[in-house]
Amino acid sequence: MTQSDPSPQAPEGDTFIPDLCRMKAVFFLVLITELVLVLFALARAGTGWIDWNYLGLASLLTQWVTLTSAGLICVLRRFFVRHTVITASVLCTLVVLADAALFTLLGQWLLSPGTLPGIPDPSGLARNLLMAAIITLMMLRYFYLQYQHRQQEQAQLEARVAALQARIQPHFLFNSMNTIASLIGSDPKRAEEVVLDLSELFRASLNTAGDRLIPLRDEIRLCERYLAIETTRLGERLQVEWSLAPEADDIPVPPLTLQPLLENAVYHGIQPLTEGGTITIETELSRDRLYLLIRNPLPSDTERASQGHRMALDNIASRLAAVYGTQGALKTSQDGEHFTVTLRLPR
Repeated sequence: MTQSDPSPQAPEGDTFIPDLCRMKAVFFLVLITELVLVLFALARAGTGWIDWNYLGLASLLTQWVTLTSAGLICVLRRFFVRHTVITASVLCTLVVLADAALFTLLGQWLLSPGTLPGIPDPSGLARNLLMAAIITLMMLRYFYLQYQHRQQEQAQLEARVAALQARIQPHFLFNSMNTIASLIGSDPKRAEEVVLDLSELFRASLNTAGDRLIPLRDEIRLCERYLAIETTRLGERLQVEWSLAPEADDIPVPPLTLQPLLENAVYHGIQPLTEGGTITIETELSRDRLYLLIRNPLPSDTERASQGHRMALDNIASRLAAVYGTQGALKTSQDGEHFTVTLRLPR
């Protein structure tokens, strides 16, 4: 499709030809085809604005060709995956031309009762095939450009997600190391447990891929390890309340989604308070959505707390947009005494 890459190979299991089994894709094809026919009818009009007779007959023929060709391409899409872009384009065009030829011959026979099925109108057949080829090649070119754009966008998003997933706050590392150092002399066993918890968190951070999801239970387990480290450091100042829906344990979520939010809640909500406070973590499952809620108390300097929350929230919101698009969302609320973060993820 391009001079610089005459026969690019689509990634395994993927192709630039869209899934024409989906209603949205079929509707798009039907709409574009009808708009092209309207242009032809406008150009053919001798008197008036549009040739309605031509538009009606052409729509009847062309939409049948469009729908049946879409069905054939849908069935053959897995076959196209194994070929290069040019080969798949040629095969796809041949399918459309064969379908257009069949319906053209059928239409000529039905509209001209005196014409034998074996004696077609060569000029009408050639004209219809030429129009079908031009429209098909234009659509394939559009699909290919859209495919390239999606591939580039996906690569950028994966790099962005990987960078966001690998980010662990430096102050958390420093605080954890200080905690370990303080426990080595007084409680070596507990210091060893903190080291193991910390290593598990870093292992999860380093082993996350941009398109990899993990069960919610695994994310909760990482959060428990993180909170165990912070509880060792803060003592009774940090209280945690869990309200988890057991049926949500197997729902896949991006790794290290909750942990940075809990870190944010501890660092900007619990740590500035002399008396400490309680962090609440809740999960709720609806028919097609998973809701995750984290609530923490606010220090008196709410403006400083709000600014501190912003960076982690922006990072998580970017990750959700990269993984789920518009189906994932992050919302925040503040009632004066508590700061609440709610994540909405598709099941």
